[in-house]
Amino acid sequence: MLRAHPIVALAVAAAAASALLTGCAPAASGARELTGDLATHDPAYAVSGDVEYVYSTGDPNVADGNIQIRSSADGTTWNARGAVWDEKPDWLSEAVPGVSNLWAPELIEHDGTWYLYYAASTFGQNTSVIALATNTTLDPDDPDYRWVDRGEVISSSPADDFNAIDPGVIVDEAGDPWLAFGSFWSGIRMVSLQWPDGGRADAAEPLRLADRGVPPNAIEAPYIVEHDGDYFLFVSFDSCCKALASTYRVMVGRADAVTGPYVDRAGVPLLEGGGTSVLEGDGQVHIGPGGQSSAAGTLAVHYYDGRLNGAFQLALLPLVWDAEGWPTVTW
Repeated sequence: MLRAHPIVALAVAAAAASALLTGCAPAASGARELTGDLATHDPAYAVSGDVEYVYSTGDPNVADGNIQIRSSADGTTWNARGAVWDEKPDWLSEAVPGVSNLWAPELIEHDGTWYLYYAASTFGQNTSVIALATNTTLDPDDPDYRWVDRGEVISSSPADDFNAIDPGVIVDEAGDPWLAFGSFWSGIRMVSLQWPDGGRADAAEPLRLADRGVPPNAIEAPYIVEHDGDYFLFVSFDSCCKALASTYRVMVGRADAVTGPYVDRAGVPLLEGGGTSVLEGDGQVHIGPGGQSSAAGTLAVHYYDGRLNGAFQLALLPLVWDAEGWPTVTW
């Protein structure tokens, strides 16, 4: 399965909704009040200097389906800044026949370089690739701004029991990077990366982090956050991409090592279907939140707006830690 991806129909809904109500996010107690262009799916949230950025799944009808870019100078008003490229790298179409748009980006900075991981796949298939591009800046107005294609990081095919989409990168206490990924199939997997090229460190079989264990194994969009020496694996349960019928929700597990084992608040391993709820829809305005990322104490998700006929929108919510060290998020 997928982290986002009958986006053709959803993009039409988002565009129509924006013409009526341009990006009005909820004035709720937890979420920021956002305005501007908020039509993002699978947000990769990052902060560089005084500017906030969100990279998101591409629209197949815009810039050849490349990853979309938005930025905000004040954290409130968001503006479209184009796409990573005007055309997808040629090799992607050979690696993933039928690919129309690029999905679920991840942004991480290391030693002055920004690493952009993203997925190429087709809906409901596991012929997929997680690929990498690098840049020295996120500012499109910087004369040195240029995303350089670095090729494949990991791929999957029908011969594999995993799906190479939904990249999320975490750096452990030793400074080593790890790539969590996956969607349905055998759940959430992980491989080690290496600096400075950002590619795989070895060809070892991907580790297993989370698995719901029963069909359709609806778990995806991993994102790991370190807090006070522990690691927290955020995932999205259930179904995205169905507008008002979406059932996405954000769950979490905790481990004392980046590679797990992750358990929920009740002690149930995520490899045995466990998961503690972090954020669910309210059934009215916020439908099916998920596709999460985090930076600077903020959790970024998309949701389907009940006021906009299910158009997908960006939400930014403070990530708060309770007395027992677990994350809490409220609308």
